[in-house]
Amino acid sequence: MEFYNFSEQVLRDFTQSVFEKMGCSEIHAILATDVLIKADLRGIDSHGVARLTGYVRLWEKGRINPKPNIKIVHETATTATVDGDAGLGLVVAPFAMDLAIKKAKEFGSGWVAVKNSNHFGIAGYHALKAVENDMIGYALTNASPLVAPTFSSERMLGTNPICYAFPAGKFPAVVVDMATSTAANGKLEIAQRQGKNVPEGWIQDKDGNAALHPEDLKNGGSLLPLGSDREHGSHKGFGLSATVDILSAVLSGASYGPWAPPFVAFMDPLPNQPGEGLGHFLGAMRVDGFRPIEDFKANMDNWIQRFKDAKPIDENQKVIIPGEPELQAEQDRKINGIPLIDAVVNDLNEIAEKLNIAKLAI
Repeated sequence: MEFYNFSEQVLRDFTQSVFEKMGCSEIHAILATDVLIKADLRGIDSHGVARLTGYVRLWEKGRINPKPNIKIVHETATTATVDGDAGLGLVVAPFAMDLAIKKAKEFGSGWVAVKNSNHFGIAGYHALKAVENDMIGYALTNASPLVAPTFSSERMLGTNPICYAFPAGKFPAVVVDMATSTAANGKLEIAQRQGKNVPEGWIQDKDGNAALHPEDLKNGGSLLPLGSDREHGSHKGFGLSATVDILSAVLSGASYGPWAPPFVAFMDPLPNQPGEGLGHFLGAMRVDGFRPIEDFKANMDNWIQRFKDAKPIDENQKVIIPGEPELQAEQDRKINGIPLIDAVVNDLNEIAEKLNIAKLAI
């Protein structure tokens, strides 16, 4: 296994070319590219350009509409439901978050449910849009059914990430962005590409036995909820995942639970599917709807500093503030480039050959 470093701009140009070849408008291609590159910059490699192959395969199967007519289908002053018209979630979710922010600016908060969408990248991208407006951001999405609920071996839920983002003053935003499973599926994809096993407690085989190899997931196994098993609190992860599924899909009219359409092209959606496509739930709350923004930011800075100063178990390992590792990765990668493993580069260059665009030079 080898790593190759690419500049941010090289990967932006390549990714935008792929989306445009899929038929996306230039504006949508630039936006979709921005979401993926943000993941790579923040060190969330499982949701960056490595995901391009998945989007292309879904597009080839007709499950992604490159020219969606994204529209509001239900609305009140502070809420709305958006139909993504089977578009890229990378485009649909920012539309919904912009709408939530617009409502929040006028009424104090905005909440938007989305149906008929696809994978929306990292939740943090969308929640951080609210932070840019001195708001608290909230982003959820349901996902391909790969996770078994507590006491089951059947895939019923997605990794169903949840993200809160809080603005601060002198410190960067606090960003809590996590899957409600023990690990994101993308991490298993990376492990598979690297030929590595995964830690115990991430997955189980088709019979519900503990498993270590990523291939067990493809062979009918399942991811486990956050907490791994009942003795270690998996019912809490199951509960969080269920909440995401209900707010993202049951509320919006998207497909929920085991009917959520899979991100991988080799799996077809289940028949008799209730709802339409994947669902998201985006929210924005004006901080000054609760107290002056300067006071909140001052207290957030104090909160952050106190947690950073918490007595460590090991002097070499300080407490990490949520969002801190991603910010450090972004600062480093903007200067030193984005590393991609050879398997990902090979996948991307296969796409380039198929779509007749310039390959990544290595």
